[in-house]
Amino acid sequence: MADHAGDSEPLSMEKISEKKIPGPEFSSSSDSDDDKPSAVDSMKSKVYRLFGREKPVHKVLGGGKPADIFLWRDKKVSAGILGVVTAIWILFELMEYHLITLVCHILILALAVIFLWANGSTFITKSPPNIPEVRLPEKCVLEVASALRFEANRGLALLREIASGRELKKFLAFIAGLWVLSMVGSCCNFVTLFYITFVLLHTVPLFYEKYEDQVDSFAEKAMVEIRKLYAVLDEKVLSKVPRGPLKDKKKD
Repeated sequence: MADHAGDSEPLSMEKISEKKIPGPEFSSSSDSDDDKPSAVDSMKSKVYRLFGREKPVHKVLGGGKPADIFLWRDKKVSAGILGVVTAIWILFELMEYHLITLVCHILILALAVIFLWANGSTFITKSPPNIPEVRLPEKCVLEVASALRFEANRGLALLREIASGRELKKFLAFIAGLWVLSMVGSCCNFVTLFYITFVLLHTVPLFYEKYEDQVDSFAEKAMVEIRKLYAVLDEKVLSKVPRGPLKDKKKD
């Protein structure tokens, strides 16, 4: 009996050890699960994004309050701004109001109300209006002027680079952009063009953020076709065009 009991103890220990064997398999599967997010992240990083974008649309628009307005994070504020701009466009375009006339009428109305309020406060038993003293801070003006100067210098440098003949692709793209802008300008004036641009800023980013994957997929196919067409054009035409002298000097 003692021998039989002694034999049963090793058998029970073997059964327990066999039951514990699946443990490492679960740990290995968990390790494989931990490896899955990295594979998913690598797949996401390989997805084509429009204009080589690596940041979210909100970050591309600069973040903060302007991006929130363009992406309709606060619908009341976005709708209010769009409504005000639409009202201004209706005044200038449909009602044929002029900017100088509108500004003068607003100033006349505001000054008349404040003047009558200040002089009639003794009769209506109300305190006169507290008109604040408004001054432009020197630091703010200098920062705006510095930003404008920087952008102007960058634009002039870009125009010089395009005109020098070093980048034929940029030259053709710039000429095409100016031609499209001239065609749009011949159909509408500056106010309408500004309004169309403003409406596009309030609709296109929102549409792109909502249908991001579909738009990027379509843009990838379009870019492949454009590169094929450009390769043919470069081989047959652009490669035969002489380059500018600055590019030769750069090579030397």
